Amino acid sequence: MTSLADFPITQRWPATNPDAIQLYSLPTPNGIKVSAMLEETGLAYEPHLVDFGKNDQMTPEFLSLNPNNKIPAILDPHGPGGKPLGLFESGAILEYLAEKSGKFLPKDPTLKWETIGWLHFQMGGVGPMFGQLGFFTKFAGKEIEDPRPRERYVGEAKRLLAVLDTRLAGRDWIMGSEYTIADIAILPWLRALTGFYEAGELVGIDNFPAVKAWMDRGLTRPAMVKAFNIPARPV
Repeated sequence: MTSLADFPITQRWPATNPDAIQLYSLPTPNGIKVSAMLEETGLAYEPHLVDFGKNDQMTPEFLSLNPNNKIPAILDPHGPGGKPLGLFESGAILEYLAEKSGKFLPKDPTLKWETIGWLHFQMGGVGPMFGQLGFFTKFAGKEIEDPRPRERYVGEAKRLLAVLDTRLAGRDWIMGSEYTIADIAILPWLRALTGFYEAGELVGIDNFPAVKAWMDRGLTRPAMVKAFNIPARPV
């Protein structure tokens, strides 16, 4: 494919600025990650709302870009070799944008791979476990009488928070003084856990002071705050 028009998704969400990265998303934790990264890097982008209320994520156009029917996904008109690149999975998108912009991923190879390790800590642990906890505390899972599923995810959430709290002790950011894609990936999930899922007290968030201080620093960054509403939710 040589232009954005070759991608079926642009038929449903036309590009107003075809030279900008096209973002297909919703301001959930995974969506916020990529919106915040785009805001932080200053890369030109155009957001498009994927409305789950209308099952946009199940349309042929969206599935042509992300067969896993999840947000976010991007189309970069100026990908490798100058050719358009479609990409899904928020962790992969963060790595791609970090390399494209030269920002938020350490140049030192050792620190780079350590950062990517913490990014995968979010992808494989924090996101799935916090999401399941949310299901069993706020959504249909709360109607299940057997307490073991919720206890399982509460315990795992506490364990992950302890790992993160130990890492952040004496540090401003996960990698020390440098704000990276690891912070950008994990912060929206802590916001969801303590805010949207209303599970802060359940997991004893006050027992993790380093995490709380880190959240205060990270969730007030202007780019992160702006990302909470990108794309704007349907009225």
